[in-house]
Amino acid sequence: QVQLVESGGGLVQAGGSLRLSCAASGSTFSIKATGWYRQAPGKQRELVAVISSGGSTNYVDSVKGRFTISRDNANNTVYLQMNSLKSEDTAVYYCRANCLFDGSWGPYAYDYWGPGTQVTVSS
Repeated sequence: QVQLVESGGGLVQAGGSLRLSCAASGSTFSIKATGWYRQAPGKQRELVAVISSGGSTNYVDSVKGRFTISRDNANNTVYLQMNSLKSEDTAVYYCRANCLFDGSWGPYAYDYWGPGTQVTVSS
């Protein structure tokens, strides 16, 4: 079982920066990948960035060059550094951990979600 808590959201002006944190606890050894998602009012939730346990990263095209996902294994924390923020980035940002467990029936995967943190970018 994994618990996730996001932090770092808030109100920022367009062009500014913000760093989100996703702190994981519990069976953190099982986490194979951690992703940041966001959902704006009236829009579908979308994947923003993901980092694997091996360190590989991927980003949605709209944030490439502006956002950076990173990991601090010592603190079981994944960060999302957001620079050059735009009003379009306004959304609730969620952290998701993709986990793999060795169960009695064999290995199985399960995802855990954080409660989300609000990011509001004013123009």
